[in-house]
Amino acid sequence: MSSPNASVSLPLQNETGICPKCGSASRVGRSLCLNCLLSAGIDTNGDGTQAEETLDDLLGKIDGPDTDWHLGNYQILEEIGRGGMGVIYRARQRHSRRVVALKRILSCHADSQETLMRFRREAQAAANLDHPNVLPIYEVSESEGLPFFSMKFAGGGSLLEAAPMLRREPRRAVALMAKVARAVQYAHVQGILHRDLKPGNILLDGGGEPLVSDFGLAKWLQPNSDLTRTPSIFGTPGYIAPEQVNGSNGNLTPAADVYGLGAVLFHLLTGRPPFTGEHALKVIQQASEKPAPKLRSVAPALDRDLETICAKCLEHEPQARYRSAGDLAEDLERWLHGHSIVARPVSLPVRLWRWSRRNPIVAGMAALLLALATVVGVMTWKAETAARPPRSGIAILPFESLSPEKENAFFADGVYDGVLTKLAKVANLKVISHNSVAKYRGVGDIKEIGRALNVTYVLKGSVRREAGRIHLNAQLFDTRTNARVWAEDYDRNVGDVFTLQSEIAQKIARKLGAGVSSAEKNAIQEPPTTDLIAYDAYLRAKDLINDISFSTRLREDLFEAVRLLDQAVARDPSFFDAYCQLAGAHDRIYFGGSDHTETRLKLSEAVIHSIRRLRPESGETHLAVAQHYYWAYADYDRAKQELVLARQTLPNESRIPLLTAYIDRRQGRWEKSLEEMKHALELNPRDFSILQQIALTYEALHRYKDMAATLDRVLTMAPKDIPSRVRRALVDLEERADPTLFHSTVDAILKEDANASLCFVNPWLFLVLRARDPTAVHRALSNMAG
Repeated sequence: MSSPNASVSLPLQNETGICPKCGSASRVGRSLCLNCLLSAGIDTNGDGTQAEETLDDLLGKIDGPDTDWHLGNYQILEEIGRGGMGVIYRARQRHSRRVVALKRILSCHADSQETLMRFRREAQAAANLDHPNVLPIYEVSESEGLPFFSMKFAGGGSLLEAAPMLRREPRRAVALMAKVARAVQYAHVQGILHRDLKPGNILLDGGGEPLVSDFGLAKWLQPNSDLTRTPSIFGTPGYIAPEQVNGSNGNLTPAADVYGLGAVLFHLLTGRPPFTGEHALKVIQQASEKPAPKLRSVAPALDRDLETICAKCLEHEPQARYRSAGDLAEDLERWLHGHSIVARPVSLPVRLWRWSRRNPIVAGMAALLLALATVVGVMTWKAETAARPPRSGIAILPFESLSPEKENAFFADGVYDGVLTKLAKVANLKVISHNSVAKYRGVGDIKEIGRALNVTYVLKGSVRREAGRIHLNAQLFDTRTNARVWAEDYDRNVGDVFTLQSEIAQKIARKLGAGVSSAEKNAIQEPPTTDLIAYDAYLRAKDLINDISFSTRLREDLFEAVRLLDQAVARDPSFFDAYCQLAGAHDRIYFGGSDHTETRLKLSEAVIHSIRRLRPESGETHLAVAQHYYWAYADYDRAKQELVLARQTLPNESRIPLLTAYIDRRQGRWEKSLEEMKHALELNPRDFSILQQIALTYEALHRYKDMAATLDRVLTMAPKDIPSRVRRALVDLEERADPTLFHSTVDAILKEDANASLCFVNPWLFLVLRARDPTAVHRALSNMAG
């Protein structure tokens, strides 16, 4: 296609990429090389006379045809970005009509082998990565002598553009960076370092998902790759690790990208990179010589754990940072879920030692003072450690009822339940779930309980109720020594039972050195109700619900629990805990199919409305709503959001990590699901149903040895549990196609219970049908019919 009225008879559209006048690579637009263009536009008509058109006229005509410009199989729509190496266009693929981003090397770099190598490095590195948070490459090609590649069009801009908004939403910033860190970890596993992580290189798609892009400085970890050669451009000041600045690119490790991730996180949380200056050399000098500033020195309102995470990433020495981008991602996710992070602030002696390395002359002059400060620091650290015990675990055993009337057993259980529930609100104390401690009612071996539940302390109690009075004895034992470390007797009016529960819970927390926040103290002191009859109905219903599992629950028990809870809230319409149990019961009935009707769903919705009205910000409210979204609507994303909020005030509630694990598993996050299940197991270590779920997850991952070991643990707790025995027998079948153990297990179970085949009829029939064994098929069908 030629430009009209051109005074130079040379084509402006050149499909070969070769200058039509001198034969060199075309470097300006798609026409003449730079030398021939200057000659044509400034000086001559070929005979030394002045050309009629100026250089501006000629350049304008070169730009003219761009309204219908194609590169290879793509129609160029508009330019959307330009850097030192390439230009990026929004383009449309001809046949699929897909809109893409297309990056082409700048024509002025066509003769630079180093730049061409870097450009191809970017395409090669990104094309080797297949991860949901890495910008995908669609095609690598060449047009007019210049290489280009097409990639996903990210319509949400970059983190650099989103930074002002994300600074106001630190949780979202952390969530995005956790995904980015996972993507970088994936690249590292594939053997690729990025080396230029910065907000502008992390794009956002239309749904707000982050996409790591621009692998122009990527380096293969394997030494024999073409990407090992180091370009002269080493990254972006302000975001690159000190070892990159110091010229050790050839020996870089994944720790360099961990530093970059920390710098990007710092920027998103504060609005600026860790180091700033009037020019690049100043920034580079600061990064080389100074420790990174503390996050909260720039943004004091941010959480201290985020400061610790950033500091860990931005350590000057690579070995002091997170071991991998994956470890960083895990700590960010722990923070999001309200868990304790792994990173810890650098101690005073280490900070002093690092300062002395940076300032050797001053350090030498002040050696005596430094030694003294170190001693004082160590003494202070020891004193603080002695004054603040580590986070302890406690198991509260069901209180013994000493009243002759059997009805008062529920009252004793109620006192116990109240103490356990209130202590579980203390974040600095690990409190074992009711389901795990219920098995130890009346058991006297304190050391054995400590080993089985992995706790340091056990609280035992006895309750006697008579003539309107309550007599209670509470004793706290150290499971390591079997010694009683605290005991107290109480004699109160029955009407003061809720005050008594709060008093015991606060005394135990103080005895164990667990700091109780003002919010936790208020939650502990708040009575569940003032109506003892309503409380009795609530306790009876809760006892029924606790004895129900998804595999064995009885329809009658759930409906009886609903009836009792309806009585409780009718007597006390502000009985919040009863509403929470009632919502869960309705949702289980609906989810389990006992009454999967619109009427049942509306009943659950009405209860959820009451819960939100009474305590809209309570952790129990968020948990009840999360369960409702999960069981009633299968709305996993909204359920997950509620669980994140619930975890902040219910640190010892095992249902939160367990439901989170179910959601992660349903959404394909298998390893994250396992992590959450294991956390639930820490809080509820004797609930073998959690171990069963862990085994099922291992099965889906084909980790058969882990599956077998987990089921062996189940069978030590419940040796007669038929589903677990069958599942354990199936491991050999799935892993090695060996049915021997399965057949022997089936024979043993049927000898114990001839009607048990319904628990395993599906795998049994499948196996005997595949084996074409008519006798075995007949036996299986006969047992099923029986």
